[in-house]
Amino acid sequence: MYDLNQPVEIHKWYLIINPFAGNKNFKKSWNKIQYLLKLNNIQYSYAFTEYTKHEVILTKEGIKKGYRNIISVGGDGTLHHIVNGIMMQKYIKTSKIKLGIIPIGTGNDWIKTYNIPNSIEKSIEIIKKNTTILQDIGCITLLNGKKEYFNNLAGIGYDGYVVKNLKYLKKVGSIAFLLSGLYSLFSYNTKKYSITSKSETIHEQCLMIVFGICKYSGGGLRITKKPNPIDGLLDITIVKNFSILDLLFNLPKLYNGNIVYHKKVVTYKTKEITITNNCESIIEADGEIIGYGSLKVTIFQEAIQFVIN
Repeated sequence: MYDLNQPVEIHKWYLIINPFAGNKNFKKSWNKIQYLLKLNNIQYSYAFTEYTKHEVILTKEGIKKGYRNIISVGGDGTLHHIVNGIMMQKYIKTSKIKLGIIPIGTGNDWIKTYNIPNSIEKSIEIIKKNTTILQDIGCITLLNGKKEYFNNLAGIGYDGYVVKNLKYLKKVGSIAFLLSGLYSLFSYNTKKYSITSKSETIHEQCLMIVFGICKYSGGGLRITKKPNPIDGLLDITIVKNFSILDLLFNLPKLYNGNIVYHKKVVTYKTKEITITNNCESIIEADGEIIGYGSLKVTIFQEAIQFVIN
């Protein structure tokens, strides 16, 4: 853990570590990480998460103490909570924070957009090179005023339902999302939504509505058309009244990205979208369930520096 009485200046990086991420032997992974950081002359302090969303608190505390360079050691959920800690803190402009990742989680979808290998060795090499990009961050506001930020993809409807069922299957590894998706097919019904964007409101019976910043979700699914993490726009995908057969027949297209050209799929880009519904649909962000019902989604352009390949 970091020492509150020790000057921050001697520590270039602050590692926030989720020891419960993934299905790997954490002790072995942590020993390897420490060895490689030392080998590459990367100075660091670290803290372990002890409970769900502890990353948010650790991030805020670290930034308050003076850390400006953070490494997420975990999966997409760990990264998601650290991003929320950065966006929620009030001590420094978020774009002054640099965020790298050492992936040890199950899905690790965010790294796929930037071709960061799912490898401890390679990710530390990338951190040492210190190439950064100022990436956009999405913001979801719920009816009760609660805000949640996301760095990859978020959505409402079927994908939220899949995430809910995913918790029972995570132990099987990266195939868990596909299994949860297939299982969820047989118990999920499409819902009706009012969707307002660009001063226009439409009413649609939908399977799901997705808001993308980066390319991949759910262990490699590609359900946004042309997401660009630095263009200041949300990449919206509206999947209309898909049936079980529609999904089964188009399963390969969910992985190769061609699902966006289906006649029952609508895509466009926008800075803001509001969705209202009376069915308490599940809302997910970066694979984390964040709430139910209606929401508003906006975007913060060039919000955080990410270390990329």
